[in-house]
Amino acid sequence: MNFIILAGGSGTRLFPVSRENYPKQFMKIGNSDSSLFQQTVERALNYSFYKNSRDTIWIISNEKYRFFIQSQLDELLNNIKTSCKINIVLEPAGKNTAPAISLAVRKAFDEGVDENEVFLVSPSDHIIFPQQKFNETLEIAERCAKDGYIVTFGIKPTKAETGYGYIEVDKNMGDCFRVSAFTEKPSKEKAQEYIERGNFFWNSGMFAFTGKTIKEEITEHCGDIAKIFYCDEAQLNECFINEVPSISIDYALMEKTNKAVLVPALFNWSDVGSWESIYEVLDKESDKNVLVGNIITIDSRNNLIFGDKRLIATIGVEEMVVVETPDAILIARKGECQKVKDIVESLKNDNEPLIKEHITNYRPWGSFTLLEVGDRYKIKRITVNPGESLSLQMHHHRSEHWVVVKGTAKVIKGNEEIFVHENESVYIPKSTTHRLENPGKIPLEIIEVQVGEYVEEDDIIRFQDRYKREEKKDFIEYH
Repeated sequence: MNFIILAGGSGTRLFPVSRENYPKQFMKIGNSDSSLFQQTVERALNYSFYKNSRDTIWIISNEKYRFFIQSQLDELLNNIKTSCKINIVLEPAGKNTAPAISLAVRKAFDEGVDENEVFLVSPSDHIIFPQQKFNETLEIAERCAKDGYIVTFGIKPTKAETGYGYIEVDKNMGDCFRVSAFTEKPSKEKAQEYIERGNFFWNSGMFAFTGKTIKEEITEHCGDIAKIFYCDEAQLNECFINEVPSISIDYALMEKTNKAVLVPALFNWSDVGSWESIYEVLDKESDKNVLVGNIITIDSRNNLIFGDKRLIATIGVEEMVVVETPDAILIARKGECQKVKDIVESLKNDNEPLIKEHITNYRPWGSFTLLEVGDRYKIKRITVNPGESLSLQMHHHRSEHWVVVKGTAKVIKGNEEIFVHENESVYIPKSTTHRLENPGKIPLEIIEVQVGEYVEEDDIIRFQDRYKREEKKDFIEYH
């Protein structure tokens, strides 16, 4: 089995927690110790263990999320031993799901995967449980895929949901149903009609097929995307960027092929596409509240209250969604959270930077949190993971003052090498080559005070960078 995990989306329907540069697949929902992306990888690893097979995972994403993926894989595989091979495929441009899936399959062919092997496509931002039911459903889909079908996984509707696409089926073929139509998000009345008719399923966005079948069907129904399979490797990126359209797999192929079948999912599923869906899947306390963080409620029922640092207290509140982050708070009535996208669009139009970043930004070496910004100064808390280091760098417009609050820092300052311990500090003048390293066994935490006429992130010249951030990659053999 080859697992294609789609991890390049930048959806912001869970704003203000999900941002463009930190989307929901990398979030840990509720009190979970694993992000949605990590849970997706873990499901694939568990299926391989269940089948006692050495499978391959193909993670398709982009350069922006490369280090998120590697960091979260490091964290996950530190606790899991597996013989599965994991590869990361980085799209040269975002082109929606049909080109992304085709690119992952093409890379698999290039690495020697036989065209008759089965591929499972799964988004990385869904909640699926229990594992055993996932395994049983996937076994059925694998059998159907080997018979030459393109399998989609259908979720039996539990309500007249207008936020999902629907799939209509007709002929019962034993393990699966023949697909007769794909329908976009319907009205409330139409969704209720679909439920009453009984032959409609929610579209999960998951698929299974052999490499041979998907290549043949893409070639027949969408020639521009098929170029991904046939162009020379040296021209693949240029072809992908300039000649391949941006289109979903549903529009490009599933609505056209006569090989589409549906396997009803035996597992529980949520695409966690809104704060209401988060409420539905998380555990509730006695007053039917979902409470995450430091929360006090009095006479409050049926709420989702999602806190970060601050205490949130509610009195007499019902059917509400309250989401707090250090730089933004969302307050909405349940049932209205689909309109979060309108808030996001308004912020985009106003060029608000918080639509892209949290005040905490993640880097391959650790993270930094913006504490305060003023005229000619910026204050950060920087965390460097054990054994990691920032690039050897220089700034033209700012000086920096570092105070160590935890751990030991190894600092390169010009030609000097300095060790700085807790409650000690070091000053880095403008235009001085420098590097910050953590030689220890615990995370290094420092407070950085920047002062200068320009304190933005692009005032940086890198001389050495162990993470090769300037080097653009399209394929990484991770494990």
